[in-house]
Amino acid sequence: MDQALLENWNRRVRTNDTIYILGDLMFFCKDPESYLRQLSGKKHLIVGNHDRVWMKKVRAEDYFESVQPMLEISDGTRYLTLCHYPMMTWNRVSRGSYMIYGHIHNNTGGPYWSLLHQMDQALNAGVDVNHFMPVTFEEMVENNRLFRAAHPPQQEQTDSEFCLSAQ
Repeated sequence: MDQALLENWNRRVRTNDTIYILGDLMFFCKDPESYLRQLSGKKHLIVGNHDRVWMKKVRAEDYFESVQPMLEISDGTRYLTLCHYPMMTWNRVSRGSYMIYGHIHNNTGGPYWSLLHQMDQALNAGVDVNHFMPVTFEEMVENNRLFRAAHPPQQEQTDSEFCLSAQ
């Protein structure tokens, strides 16, 4: 799988492309530099909970343009808040800004899914939702739309109601 992910990355990302990684780039990696050397593009890392382990083994500034826990940017058309963890609200949300997150992969079984499912401006950047490759913003919007359509929140089951009447 590692080789397929590297090939997908380098098939899509060119040397001068800017790419934002929403955390958990690697997990239990013995030699992170061997992977980092192979990734094209100008990379920005939004640190995820699993990144801290491999980051102890490398000088992140040698491979990333920036490393931070959260980032607010504009692409000239829209505002984006980038964070590894999904958030319930973010800057400029009422003015159409987007929040892009990772962390939950394609998990729809958690109690948060019914809320995230309704939030069209919250986009999952996880490879599991985005065909295991880097995607453009427009592709991510469409991938999230399709993922939401295929994974509606499950109805919560409630206890049956019984009515007792005194006779």
